[in-house]
Amino acid sequence: MVLKVPDTIAQTHASFCPGCGHGIIARLMAEAVEEAGLSEKTIVVVDVACGSLMLEQWNFDTVQAAHGRPIVTAAGVKHVRKDCAVFAHIGDGAAYAIGMAETMHAALRNDNVIAIVVNNCVFGMTGGQMSPTTLLGQKTITAPKGRDYAKSGQPFDVVKALGGFDIAYLARASVDSPAAIRTAGKYVKKALKKHMDGQGFCLIEFLSPCPTNWKMSPAHSMAWIREKVIPSYATGEFVDKEAGSHDN
Repeated sequence: MVLKVPDTIAQTHASFCPGCGHGIIARLMAEAVEEAGLSEKTIVVVDVACGSLMLEQWNFDTVQAAHGRPIVTAAGVKHVRKDCAVFAHIGDGAAYAIGMAETMHAALRNDNVIAIVVNNCVFGMTGGQMSPTTLLGQKTITAPKGRDYAKSGQPFDVVKALGGFDIAYLARASVDSPAAIRTAGKYVKKALKKHMDGQGFCLIEFLSPCPTNWKMSPAHSMAWIREKVIPSYATGEFVDKEAGSHDN
């Protein structure tokens, strides 16, 4: 087996913490783009959080948006550069907290962008605070005894929130194993095809490890995804509209 790093991934020192899933997800995006022959016609809008570190690793065009605004910024970019593949790369904290209005209304408008949401169940860049997706009982620096339902409510599930919307594609993947990563790659390629066909809003949520803020080893983090995260956030494809099936 010959494994080749995508040409759109720069061979520089990675800035992510050991065991972080961001690099895996970024590579899946690069592989999908290269396979589709869109390396020179791809624009990725990133948040100011951990995903912004990919600015040093991707060789295609990037835009940095204000915190929580990559999805709506990507929608604007797509209106101007209709021939390009346009991604928004954002974390769960930004997508579902400060950027929740932008995420929801992009879906309501069925904006033709691909939202890649990296869900590690915490605010990663700022030190591991509780995010909307933090699991019940999960300990964070702002919930040292674990997330409590009576105090903080239930975790946010994007599938429940957007699953009934008239959008092109909604899926959730994980990067906890080689098999899961292969499946995740298929989801990205499908979303990219739908996007380039003009079908509308595509969102893929990735269940990703954050060993630093979870205070676990990389191996333990992957096991924790399988044992704790996936039972709360099931993986799979939840909206998969056919071309031309949207109601006007």
